[in-house]
Amino acid sequence: MDLAPGTRIDTDLPGRLDRLPWSRWHWRVVIALGVTWILDGLEVTLVGAVASVLGEPDTLHLSEQQIGLAASAYLFGAILGALIFGRATDRLGRKKLFLVTLGVYLGATLCTALSLNFWMFALFRSLTGAGIGGEYAAINSAIDELLPARVRGRADLAINGTYWLGTAIGAASTLVLLNPHVVPHSIGWRLAFGLGALLGGSILIVRKHLPESPRWLLLHGRVAEAQASVEEIERHVAESAPLPPAPPPKPLIVKGSVTFTQIARVLLQRHLRRTFLGLSLMVAQAFAYNAIFFTYALVLARFYGIPGDQVGLYLLPFAAGNLLGPLALGHLFDVVGRRPMIAITYGVSGILLAVTGVLFERGLLTATTQTALWSGVFFVASAAASSAYLTVSELFPVELRGMAIALFYAVGTATGGLAAPAIFGRLIQSGSRANVMIGYLIGAAFMIGAALVAAVIGVDAEGKSLEELNPDV
Repeated sequence: MDLAPGTRIDTDLPGRLDRLPWSRWHWRVVIALGVTWILDGLEVTLVGAVASVLGEPDTLHLSEQQIGLAASAYLFGAILGALIFGRATDRLGRKKLFLVTLGVYLGATLCTALSLNFWMFALFRSLTGAGIGGEYAAINSAIDELLPARVRGRADLAINGTYWLGTAIGAASTLVLLNPHVVPHSIGWRLAFGLGALLGGSILIVRKHLPESPRWLLLHGRVAEAQASVEEIERHVAESAPLPPAPPPKPLIVKGSVTFTQIARVLLQRHLRRTFLGLSLMVAQAFAYNAIFFTYALVLARFYGIPGDQVGLYLLPFAAGNLLGPLALGHLFDVVGRRPMIAITYGVSGILLAVTGVLFERGLLTATTQTALWSGVFFVASAAASSAYLTVSELFPVELRGMAIALFYAVGTATGGLAAPAIFGRLIQSGSRANVMIGYLIGAAFMIGAALVAAVIGVDAEGKSLEELNPDV
């Protein structure tokens, strides 16, 4: 029988999850849920790579304006999907939503590949974005609630960093699928989008076997189901490693579904400092990343004369730097600590971005050295950006975690995500290296500003359980 909201219980279930040794079961969780970031990286890369192809008469024959509108439709869908599905994952559960959101993505991506005109393409790009945006809320909630506290930092950073594995897959696939000597453009662009549906479909089967978050079940008074879920997880983990003793029970209050008023009270009163911290990190990384990544091909073409069909070659090392950064630096967020590492990675990446911008303005770089420097800058910046998602997913209560992640993602995408490409596109169109440098310096200022915010009001969350970070008040 479900317990009513406000009921106080003593339970050892969260502690039993946190004390588990890393096992094959945890790897299954990481692979099944972490694919979200790979899919997003794949989608963004594919759209940028096929943009010129979609303007050809034997494809969709889109204008440059229509291609830009389709990109905006994807981002708009992602924002709307995050808000809708973020609210739903708090009310209906993590498992239901991470199956639904992946299903939305699969269907929309497949339909994108079958689009016959601009309106179909834009509609299905919007729905694809909705699936991905919803994934962020449901997936980041589930991952933090299932993984042990002692490795939450490095695991989150590694998972978020796999966005760039998706970018690498997308860049490599377009070198083949958009090569007219291998596949005609009229078919190749459709196969490129079909690749995302194939990857997502293979993961959907694995996700069906993951349990509902025991923490979410407890907060909704479904104690028996939470107990059964933890026991199932322990059985899987015990197959590969002995289990440490269970910790003593701790008090917990059943919350149930919270209202928008309660959400606002937590974000704007109880945790206002954390809200400001999360917004600062999310907006800064969104602006810096979208400014450079979405205009990367334009810089290569206008200032270095790199043709469109060779852009993928320059994206691969850029993606490699972004992927390796969180993998190499992630453990430091658990060992050195959240506050110092977030401040350091944001600050260092901002300084390196400014230095690279100055070198670019003075004409001291080639396409190769520009790419090498960007790879180094975003080796650090990728860890910083991933830590922003870690911050907003671990610092807010379980009962509103999905909605909190969705709100921060939406604000970051709507401000930095939408504004940065437009600003940089105009600066690049001017043909002035000095103007482009100003844009890079703005991005650097955002990152350094966020570093200062993290240094002052960051939270020392390393090694702490979600319940310890958000005690009942």
